[in-house]
Amino acid sequence: MDRILIEALKVDTVIGVYDWERSIQQSLSLDLVLATDIRSAAATDDLRLTLDYAAICQRIQQFANEHQFALVETFAERLAECLRSEFPITWLRLTVRKPGAVPNAANVGLEITRGTLPEATQGPSA
Repeated sequence: MDRILIEALKVDTVIGVYDWERSIQQSLSLDLVLATDIRSAAATDDLRLTLDYAAICQRIQQFANEHQFALVETFAERLAECLRSEFPITWLRLTVRKPGAVPNAANVGLEITRGTLPEATQGPSA
């Protein structure tokens, strides 16, 4: 199974548990791995037959603009649900990092996987 990668996507959103965090936007850094079969798209050079990563990135920023969460965990879970419901994504790995959230750490965050990773199809033996 092929995988589309989106790495270090920066989104600004209101996120955090402290009162001061609820009044500012903070940056999150997202990495996504999205399972799909790209063979039809590659054979036809047709964007409609693959995952449009520009549209996915635009939807992620829209999601971040529309929602405010206390926990990075809630942001990740709800974003994964949103993406899987709006795009033909059967499996994803989402990493969310919150830079500067903890002193002396470059990032804190989490990684989740959702869905079922399709089995690779096996062709005839050569």
